[in-house]
This record gives sequence, C-alpha cells and structure tokens, in this order.
Amino acid sequence: MNRGKTISEILGILIVVIIAISIIGFSGISEEKQTLKIATTTSLEDTGVLKELTDAFEKKYPNIHVQTIASGTGQGLEYGKKGDVDLVMVHSKKQELAFIEEGYGSNRTIFAYNFFYVVGPENDPANIKGMTATEAFEKIMSSGESNPDAVQFLSRGDKSGTNTREITIWNSTGRDYTTSIRDQPWYIETGKGMGDTLIIANEKSAYTLSDSATYLSFKGNITLTALITEGTDLLNVYSLIPINPDKFSHVNSDAANKWIEFMTSKEGQEILGKYNVDGQKLFNPYLGTEDPEI
Repeated sequence: MNRGKTISEILGILIVVIIAISIIGFSGISEEKQTLKIATTTSLEDTGVLKELTDAFEKKYPNIHVQTIASGTGQGLEYGKKGDVDLVMVHSKKQELAFIEEGYGSNRTIFAYNFFYVVGPENDPANIKGMTATEAFEKIMSSGESNPDAVQFLSRGDKSGTNTREITIWNSTGRDYTTSIRDQPWYIETGKGMGDTLIIANEKSAYTLSDSATYLSFKGNITLTALITEGTDLLNVYSLIPINPDKFSHVNSDAANKWIEFMTSKEGQEILGKYNVDGQKLFNPYLGTEDPEI
C-alpha cells in the first residue's frame, strides 16, 4: 500500500517536472529577446536590400530583433552621437573618421560599394554626357548661370553622404560651394532623401547626384538619365560603425558585432551581391583588404 503510494507520488513529481521543462522550452525563457538599433542610409532601406539582410539575420539569430532608422549619413551619425542606436551604416568616409576620432564609434568596417551617378534630363541641356564629374559640374554651373530656367541642379542639402560628396565635387571645380554655388538661382536644395530628390528633379527636368542603387530602384518611375556613371570621384563606399560602449554603456555591442560579422560573412555578402532590380545589381560586396575610397 505504501509502496504503491510512493510510486504514484514519484510519477506525479515526474509529470510536473516534464510539464515545467516544456513550458520553459516553449516560452523562450532560456534566451532573452534583444533589440539591435541601427541607423542606416536611405539607399539601403529604399532599395529593399536591408529587409532581405534583416530577415536573414533574424533567422540566424531569432532572439535579436533588428530595428532600423533610415536617414542621411549626417543624421545617422547624430543618432550615434546621442547613443540612440547601437550601430550606424553610412557612406561618407570623412564624417565617419571624425566620428571615430571623437570617440563615438569603435571601428570602421567596409561591407559594400557602388557608384554615384550624375543624372539629368534625357535632352541633357548642359551637354555633360561623357565628361568627368568635376567637368560636368563646371558645365552645369556655367550653363545655369547663363540660363537658370533651362539648367537647374537639385541637391539633397541634408548633410547626407551623397550631399557631402556633391559638395566635394563642387569645391573641386575651384569655386567655393558656400559662397559661389549654394546661393545661386539655378541651385535648389530639397532637404529630402534621395528618392524624393530624384522625383522632384524629374518633375523639374533638373540634374542631381544620386547613389546608383536608389537611381536604379526608381528608374522605372522617372525619366531622368544616368549621364555620368564612372570615375574615382564617384566611388561610393558603405561602412559599418558600432557605437563605442565606453561612451554609452547601454548600447548592445554584442548584437552590433554579430551584425558586422553577418554582413561581412559569405552569407551576407552573397545577399548584397545577388540583390538586383530588373536584373541590375545595386551593390557590390566588398571582399578586398584595402579601403578603395578617395
């Protein structure tokens, strides 16, 4: 009688233990859910490639939820300076190095590249096709000064990586951007992202500088033509910078480093290399060992 009761008690305890283990297993208590906050350039988000990368990453790390904020490089770095994100994905080397030098970023890892395009109306009123970017900007400037109604240039004007490169090219013409370009009637700042700037430039039949990925993604909805697509001054390099935990102790450095490892892994690089719009590749995976940026 006592023996039977003891066996029943043992079985009851075992059942309770099995149920408890099952509940723990299904509830995911063993692996706490984390959030990885990333400030990203608009080109990575607008083209759709970031969603594919995020989906693959979250499949690999189901306990990490990726949360992205899309903006220009300048604004993205500002998020980093405030500790609002764990990592930034940007494309303006000069700003990136300053960000790290000031102690906000831990390091810089290149993961992809493409090119900036000088785009404009198909009839090319300034006749820039075949020129270098600097020559084209000089011609747009002189044509705009002669006839501002026929030749206009639209700028993002938002301190993004694209805007920063645009200013660099203007300064390479020998004219000071701030005093000789920005206040001209043929030069218009949109204060918007790349997609919106392309749409407005299309409506105004104006020239603009665009990253190739966003232009190719919008190509089916606009009539602007890519007039200049090559040259070292148009090389566009994308980098990853984790926020320095010594500056902000709350940042999720572990998840940020996992993202960097994933983005530079064979899987991440293949997603970047294979991603395309209508058969046109938008990004080149960076597999080299040297920084190709000017």
